[in-house]
Amino acid sequence: MEQCGGSDISLAIETMGEVYSLHQKGQYILPDKTVLRWGDLDSEINLGRINSLSAYIGGKFKVTGTKWISNAPMNPQKYSMPRTPDLIILNNYNTLAPKSVMDGMLISATRTGADSGVAASYLAHKNSKTLGLVGAGLENRTQLLAMSKVLRYLKFVKVMDIDLNKAKEFSSEMSPKIGINIEVLKSPEEVIKNSDVFITATATKKPIVKYEWIKSGALYIHVGSHETEFEVVDKADKIIVDDWEKIKQRGVSSIALMHKDGKICDSNIYAQLGDIVNRKKNGRVNDHEFILIV
Repeated sequence: MEQCGGSDISLAIETMGEVYSLHQKGQYILPDKTVLRWGDLDSEINLGRINSLSAYIGGKFKVTGTKWISNAPMNPQKYSMPRTPDLIILNNYNTLAPKSVMDGMLISATRTGADSGVAASYLAHKNSKTLGLVGAGLENRTQLLAMSKVLRYLKFVKVMDIDLNKAKEFSSEMSPKIGINIEVLKSPEEVIKNSDVFITATATKKPIVKYEWIKSGALYIHVGSHETEFEVVDKADKIIVDDWEKIKQRGVSSIALMHKDGKICDSNIYAQLGDIVNRKKNGRVNDHEFILIV
């Protein structure tokens, strides 16, 4: 997958920009996700789940495929295995015959980072210098690589993890890759305060982000599930999503939980990312907006 360009974050950002444009134009087919779990939603915290995701994207791509991706929270501790091993199958557009079967872990992580790269290129203020990362797993590695490409004036990076050694390993590994020293801190508050852009990519069981920590004009990229207190959502100047219907269907992110409880409604969502990419809606209009992207 490395040889095929699976870790080329610049290519992934460019590609995902085109994909979000096609999404906004309706040139896609995206059936509902099928979730295999061993109990209710709460059971996923310990027992995990397996998702089956199929899709078609048009435009110049004309490709269809399926991703079979598991989320096994105990894998790293119990089995020294990745938390989210997965497989991707692509089918020929004309014959519908399977044409490739590939490992999906690298692509999934790179794609998630690229999503945030697209978002930050439109939503972060142009002089963003400080990035905060909550979580030191694979996801935030590709998030960092993406931010290093789109935040032109990035000078300071902070990271924390509940496993301090993991955060230190992250800093040692990633600092040379981006050419910036990564400061290891001990709490989400330290990471989020004074950050122009901050990202949460964690497996937390309860919210870890408070509004009073957030700098005026910040961009918050919410990657995990229920990572933020509801006040953060309430006070965002703009809430932007990738696909609102799919977020509601999945039902685990902070904004999805708020919607389920009647605390926000569809009209609270300012735009989907494709609306911003295709200039149907404005992205950032000043340096003081607090923008949340989920």
